[in-house]
Amino acid sequence: MAKDYSFDVVCRTDLQEVNNAVNQASKEIATRYDFKGSKSKISLTEENEIVLIGDDDFKLKLVREILNGKLVKRGISLKNIIEHKKEAAAGGTVRQGLELKNGISSETAKKIVKLVKSSKIKVQAKINSDEVRISGRDKDNLQECISFLREQDLDMPVRSRMVTVSPMRIGFS
Repeated sequence: MAKDYSFDVVCRTDLQEVNNAVNQASKEIATRYDFKGSKSKISLTEENEIVLIGDDDFKLKLVREILNGKLVKRGISLKNIIEHKKEAAAGGTVRQGLELKNGISSETAKKIVKLVKSSKIKVQAKINSDEVRISGRDKDNLQECISFLREQDLDMPVRSRMVTVSPMRIGFS
């Protein structure tokens, strides 16, 4: 049995679930009475960015609310979405882009390492590109660290995800 145990703090967005949510929202917009004759629509680009188009700000807000509902039902946290500013589009419509987070930013990774070190839990934290690996000799310390991270105010949600192989994973999704 291994002397050290570890888990990874990661930020991954399930793109298949996002695609399903976008498709469901598009179908709802196509069938709703208040969108009849509207140019409003939702699309997912190849760069994994969601583009919302509405006739005006009010319709764009409704489109966003429909999409938010579908994303939440599919288990995608709204903290994984970065909003871009609204802009005027062709035909008098309004467009807004939504970027999906994948990977932990370096600032957030440094914040996580700092929080773990200041917690005085007997674990070590190390940044590996877009994730943070936390390791320790005792599984109980790792469980305590997972609970500690869930309580913190991070810019992404904490969800623990166990992997059957040696390292444990904690995911932000």
